[in-house]
Amino acid sequence: MEVVYITIGVSVIVAIFFFIVFIVSVKSGQYDDTYTPSVRMLFDDELVTEKKKTNNKSIKTNN
Repeated sequence: MEVVYITIGVSVIVAIFFFIVFIVSVKSGQYDDTYTPSVRMLFDDELVTEKKKTNNKSIKTNN
Protein backbone atom coordinates (compact mmCIF):
# COMPACT_ATOMS: atom_id res chain seq x y z
CA MET A 1 0.00 0.00 0.00
CA GLU A 2 2.95 2.31 0.58
CA VAL A 3 3.90 1.98 -3.08
CA VAL A 4 0.61 3.59 -4.11
CA TYR A 5 1.35 6.67 -2.00
CA ILE A 6 4.86 6.93 -3.42
CA THR A 7 3.56 6.54 -6.99
CA ILE A 8 0.89 9.20 -6.49
CA GLY A 9 3.43 11.56 -4.95
CA VAL A 10 5.93 11.09 -7.75
CA SER A 11 3.24 11.49 -10.43
CA VAL A 12 2.01 14.74 -8.86
CA ILE A 13 5.57 16.09 -8.75
CA VAL A 14 6.14 15.14 -12.41
CA ALA A 15 2.80 16.72 -13.41
CA ILE A 16 3.68 19.96 -11.60
CA PHE A 17 7.08 19.99 -13.28
CA PHE A 18 5.57 19.62 -16.78
CA PHE A 19 2.94 22.25 -16.01
CA ILE A 20 5.64 24.73 -14.95
CA VAL A 21 7.66 23.98 -18.09
CA PHE A 22 4.52 24.53 -20.21
CA ILE A 23 3.75 27.87 -18.53
CA VAL A 24 7.35 29.06 -18.99
CA SER A 25 7.34 28.07 -22.67
CA VAL A 26 4.04 29.87 -23.31
CA LYS A 27 5.27 33.04 -21.62
CA SER A 28 8.53 32.96 -23.59
CA GLY A 29 6.62 32.89 -26.89
CA GLN A 30 7.34 29.31 -27.87
CA TYR A 31 3.85 28.82 -29.30
CA ASP A 32 3.47 32.19 -31.04
CA ASP A 33 2.50 31.79 -34.66
CA THR A 34 4.54 34.19 -36.77
CA TYR A 35 4.06 32.46 -40.12
CA THR A 36 0.30 32.28 -40.56
CA PRO A 37 -0.53 36.02 -40.35
CA SER A 38 1.88 36.79 -43.19
CA VAL A 39 0.35 34.13 -45.43
CA ARG A 40 -3.28 34.60 -44.46
CA MET A 41 -3.79 37.51 -46.85
CA LEU A 42 -2.87 35.23 -49.76
CA PHE A 43 -5.82 32.95 -49.06
CA ASP A 44 -8.54 35.54 -48.42
CA ASP A 45 -9.63 35.61 -52.08
CA GLU A 46 -10.09 31.85 -52.19
CA LEU A 47 -12.29 31.92 -49.12
CA VAL A 48 -14.45 34.70 -50.56
CA THR A 49 -14.92 32.92 -53.89
CA GLU A 50 -15.82 29.68 -52.13
CA LYS A 51 -18.44 31.52 -50.09
CA LYS A 52 -19.87 33.10 -53.24
CA LYS A 53 -20.03 29.73 -54.97
CA THR A 54 -21.85 28.14 -52.07
CA ASN A 55 -24.24 31.10 -51.84
CA ASN A 56 -24.97 30.93 -55.57
CA LYS A 57 -25.63 27.20 -55.38
CA SER A 58 -28.02 27.62 -52.49
CA ILE A 59 -29.86 30.40 -54.30
CA LYS A 60 -30.15 28.35 -57.47
CA THR A 61 -31.48 25.32 -55.65
CA ASN A 62 -34.08 27.37 -53.79
CA ASN A 63 -35.66 28.72 -57.01
